Amino acid sequence: MSALSTSSNGPVKEWLPPSMALQRFAPPGDLLWNDAAPVVERKRYGYRLASLNLLVRAEVGSEVIRAQALAPLPGAATYLLGLINLRGNLVPVFDLGLVLGGRRSDITPNKLFLILDKGDNAVGMVIDSYPQPLVGLRSIAQLPQLPATLEAHVPAAYMLDERVWLDFNHESFFDKLSRSK
Repeated sequence: MSALSTSSNGPVKEWLPPSMALQRFAPPGDLLWNDAAPVVERKRYGYRLASLNLLVRAEVGSEVIRAQALAPLPGAATYLLGLINLRGNLVPVFDLGLVLGGRRSDITPNKLFLILDKGDNAVGMVIDSYPQPLVGLRSIAQLPQLPATLEAHVPAAYMLDERVWLDFNHESFFDKLSRSK
């Protein structure tokens, strides 16, 4: 499909279809990227839980809220602290310090709940401080010794400032945790 146009400067010209016109574009040489351009790294967030440094997965939404009243579930495992109402969604809150480190967390007004995911998939856990932004994580080849309950749920580990950060797959972890009692 081409169209004819008239020009005040001279002869009639034929218009190119948009797809062909785009293929003819060549940006100036100084606008092209080169291999020496710095790589922009994604910022990840990490938090401390028991003696472990865990990463929030890059594709997972998360939020931190102040500890609030929990509705306990009779007969639930001791590590399931209860449910909270978060904008109309019931969110289970777990004490992973008890699961991973063997120590029960005290729920005080200065404690925080880290909520991972949204809606029906949301889960919460008790944390002591806000997650921190991390940039420049370096992948390590071999995973460190992990608690048995966590081994299958950490596909990768990274180093930053002499600390090991674990890529924590919370979906598989909580799925397995909810099936065991």
